[in-house]
Amino acid sequence: MEYFPYEILRPHQKEFIDLVNEAVRRGSNLIIEAPTGFGKTISVLAGVLPYAKEAGYKVLYLARTHRQMDRVIEELKEINKKTPVSGVELRSRKELCLHNYLIEYTSDAYTAMVVCKNLKKSGKCQFYENEKKKKEEFEEVAKFFLSEPAHPVEILDYAQTLELCPYDLTRKVAEKADVIVASYLYMISPGIREAFLEGLGLTYSDLIVIFDEAHNLPDQAISALSDSISIHTVNRAIKEAEEYREHEIANFLSIFGKGLELLYSEKFSDREVTEVPLSPESIFAHPMNVLGIDARYLIKTLNEMVTVGDSIREDRIEKNQPPRSYIGRIGEFLLLWFSLIGRDDYLFLMSREKGLSLELVALDPSKALTFVRDVKSAIFMSGTLTPLEAFRDVMEIENSMLKKFPRMVKRENALVLVARDVSTRGEERSLQVYRKMVDYIVETVKIIPKNVGVFTASYEVLQGLLSANLQVRLEETGKAVFIEKQGASSKENDLLVAQFKAHSKTNGAVLLGVMGGRNSEGQDYSGDEMNGVVLVGLPYARPTPRTEAQVRYFEAKFPGKGRYYGYYLPAHRKLVQAAGRVHRSAEERGSIIILDYRALWENVRKDLPDWLAEDMKPVDLAKMRLYLKKFWSSVG
Repeated sequence: MEYFPYEILRPHQKEFIDLVNEAVRRGSNLIIEAPTGFGKTISVLAGVLPYAKEAGYKVLYLARTHRQMDRVIEELKEINKKTPVSGVELRSRKELCLHNYLIEYTSDAYTAMVVCKNLKKSGKCQFYENEKKKKEEFEEVAKFFLSEPAHPVEILDYAQTLELCPYDLTRKVAEKADVIVASYLYMISPGIREAFLEGLGLTYSDLIVIFDEAHNLPDQAISALSDSISIHTVNRAIKEAEEYREHEIANFLSIFGKGLELLYSEKFSDREVTEVPLSPESIFAHPMNVLGIDARYLIKTLNEMVTVGDSIREDRIEKNQPPRSYIGRIGEFLLLWFSLIGRDDYLFLMSREKGLSLELVALDPSKALTFVRDVKSAIFMSGTLTPLEAFRDVMEIENSMLKKFPRMVKRENALVLVARDVSTRGEERSLQVYRKMVDYIVETVKIIPKNVGVFTASYEVLQGLLSANLQVRLEETGKAVFIEKQGASSKENDLLVAQFKAHSKTNGAVLLGVMGGRNSEGQDYSGDEMNGVVLVGLPYARPTPRTEAQVRYFEAKFPGKGRYYGYYLPAHRKLVQAAGRVHRSAEERGSIIILDYRALWENVRKDLPDWLAEDMKPVDLAKMRLYLKKFWSSVG
């Protein structure tokens, strides 16, 4: 146990560590489920590091949130006190940059990369220039951070003091570090992956890859492989083309935009419809007919738009203006759209949910993980991967070992109640049902001490509860009420959650959010920070064209399992994740109230972990009150 820094092992940790060690030595992939509070992060590191260090493999530890990534660095710091190990956490250029222009004007990874490259090339980045002038100091600082795993802010502080580039310094440390901690995007986004590996001089065969909270992977992979543009972007591109006197491009874009508007009026005659599938060729029909061009000329035009876009970005950087190009963006998107024609793993959509837009929706998350067959070993771990075989199939993970570890939550510390008289099934939703749910929630909040989370199946359901006077009635309990905002920035949300947690030391508070959101999955709540959760409904996706396309795709790929893989299972995993916010250790007590009788059905229960499924009790409002009072009466 050379790389396990703690004196006491939790139950089954030794078995976990040995299993990971065996998998990496054999070059196998491993899909592993272990409950909340198990200590998965330290266990997987202790299992991987002996062989990785001995055989010279780079460990790439991937997570979804900054909080999860920071936790890995904290564990590496603990290991380093016992056995030398180096590790560094990668962040985006924007987060690891001191140049005011890049900080102010870039919002995405691609633009930040273009700006960084141009600033360096033109000699306008003093931090990069200093890096060349202070080569010895740069090397010395990198060497220092190889002796002590560091959080990004620590590297940022050093770099700021010495006026060096924090991004380049982090990359320099990463070249020799034993462990690189990064976002999923570094490997599941094809463009970012290639640039990342090339920048560090790595090949797939150099890597042992760990995916933390791997239940997030299917959704994150779909998101990374998908893309969209809006009609506003097209209109701005027309103005940009006129400004830069690109008359042919302006003409093409005007006709293209007109074609989209004709398609829109044809496809959206029904006001209830928010998205419609398109034949991929249809968006090019109008410009090709009007301009009399063929596919070859179309591709030539789109490539020209990409080239012009690059020139415009460079020009705007020179003039100290925001480094965007709408022409370049449209060109890149339409080239991708054109290249995917004929592919059955993409859905071509026109949407009007947030204004008229075109969307390329990926249907096969496994396409983001094709590189896994070339790495030494890949480990996928989470507290909610049941059934493991389904995760293996959907993500196409070959040569894999599967292992599920038993519950840690003690029976006496968990109370799971299911309301048998309410549901969020579409045909049952009404103000009357929402009022009944509000009664359940308010009674729960009154009885459970301190903090309670209320996570709904969707923002639509949350709105339904608010329309049934939920907020006012909760405030009457004397507890503060915090409502998750759709589209809030990470900073705003972090502040909201910090304020919610702080109330655990006073009268308690209620956090309203959605299942599958960052507060029901990415956050940890310890002690009284969340003594109970109310889960309102089952978070099944709306039966939209994209949902149905996903089901059809999986049905063709896995006959008889399409609806299960594409519709039911993702929702059940979101339910489990939200329920898991209550128990961060075996000793923590917590109540879980599910306001949907469908949770009692066997086809739902079979996808739930044993600690959640085995002890479910069906209740009405009166019975729930009795169970909760008895459960919490023993707490001093």
